[in-house]
Amino acid sequence: MTKRVILHVGTPKTGTSYVQDVLYRNRGVLATHGILYPATRFDGQFLAALDLMRLPWGGLESEAVGAWAKLAEQVRRWPGTSIISHEVFAFASRPSIEQALADLGHPDTEVHLVLSARDLVRQIPAEWQENVKHRRTFSYGRFLTMIQDPARATKVASWFWGVQELPDILDRWGGSIPPERIHVVTVPKPGAPPTLLWERFAATFGVAGLSLDLDVERANPSLGAAETTLLRRINRRINDVVTPEHYRPLVRELLAHQTLSQRRGSPRLSVPADVHAWAAELSSAWVARLSERGYDVVGDLDDLLPDAEPPAFFDPDKPRERVVSEAAVDAISALLQENVRLREIEAHLHGKLQDTEATLRRSYLRPSYRFREKAVARLDSSLVGKGLMATYRRARSRSSRSA
Repeated sequence: MTKRVILHVGTPKTGTSYVQDVLYRNRGVLATHGILYPATRFDGQFLAALDLMRLPWGGLESEAVGAWAKLAEQVRRWPGTSIISHEVFAFASRPSIEQALADLGHPDTEVHLVLSARDLVRQIPAEWQENVKHRRTFSYGRFLTMIQDPARATKVASWFWGVQELPDILDRWGGSIPPERIHVVTVPKPGAPPTLLWERFAATFGVAGLSLDLDVERANPSLGAAETTLLRRINRRINDVVTPEHYRPLVRELLAHQTLSQRRGSPRLSVPADVHAWAAELSSAWVARLSERGYDVVGDLDDLLPDAEPPAFFDPDKPRERVVSEAAVDAISALLQENVRLREIEAHLHGKLQDTEATLRRSYLRPSYRFREKAVARLDSSLVGKGLMATYRRARSRSSRSA
C-alpha cells in the first residue's frame, strides 16, 4: 500500500463545503478502502488549519489549539492515503507551508497538492458575500475598491488575494512538489451537469467508483443581491449586541443559508463592466502562466476565463427596496418560527423540571425520610452522636471511592 497525502488547499467558493461534507460523512467507508479522512467533527480540519496558521477567527482559534499536531500525527501513522481539505489553507505563509509539509512526512511521503479554482468574475462577488456572512459591513463598492488597490493595503485585500491569486498560491504550496503531483481542479461553467465538479474531485482524490453517500446536508449557498444587502444592514444593527457564537447559528445559518438563500427571482450578484474587463484580463494572464507549468489539470483551464460579455449588473449598494423588504419579511418569519421552536423546547424542559421537583418533594415527605432526618438531627446535637456520624460519613466516602 502506497503512503500518500492528498492536500486540498482551496480556493474558497469552489464546492469545498460540499466536498468536505461528503468526505466527512463517508470517512468510515473510505477507511475500508485504505483512505483516511482525519476528522472527529465536521469542522475538525478547519480547526487544524487555524491552528497551523495561528489565525484568529471569532474566538474559534481557542478551540483549535493542538488540532494541527493531532491531525498530522494521524496522517503519519496511517499506512495508506490520507486526504486533507480546507480552503483556509490557501492563505498559508511559506513558513506555515514548510511546517505543514514536514509534519506530514514530506519528502519521504508522496504528497499531492490539489487546488480547486473558479473564474475570477464569479469569485469577486462571492468573496464580498462571504465577508458579509462573517459580520462585515462595508459596501460592495468599497470592497471592489479595496481589492483593486495595487498596494493591497487592507486586511480585506490581503485575504482576498491570499486565497484567490492562483499562481501565487501554487508558488507558495507547490515549490517543493513535482508539477505532475499538483492538480488544478476547475469549476465548470454555469449550465454544466450538476455532478461534474464532484466527478472531477473524485478522480483527483482517488475515490471515483466508491459507493459513497453524496446526499449531504452542509453547503455554502449563495444569496441574491437584495438578500446580501439585507444581511449587511442586519450586521450594522446587531454586531455590537450579538456575539459570534450566537451570530453563527442565528444569522449565518438560519437567516443566510437556510432562509435567504432559498429565495428565487432576486438578481444575482455580479460585477460592473469595468471590473469585468479588469478581471478578465487578469484571468487570461493567470491561465497563460498555469498552462506553462505542467500541472495536471482536471477539467479545462478555459473554465477559468470569464464569459466575454459581462452579465447584467444590479448594484447591491442601490437595491430595489421592495425586494429587500420582501426578504426582510422572510427573515422575520424564520426568526419567529425559530423562536416558537425554542419556546416549545423551553416549555417541555420546564415541565420536566417541575415533575422532577414534585418527585423530590414527595420523597422528602415520606415518613422514612422524616424519621432519618430527625435521627440525624438528634445525633448531630450531641458530642457522641457527632462522632458516630463522622465515622459513618467517612465510611460512606470510602465506599463511594472504591465503587
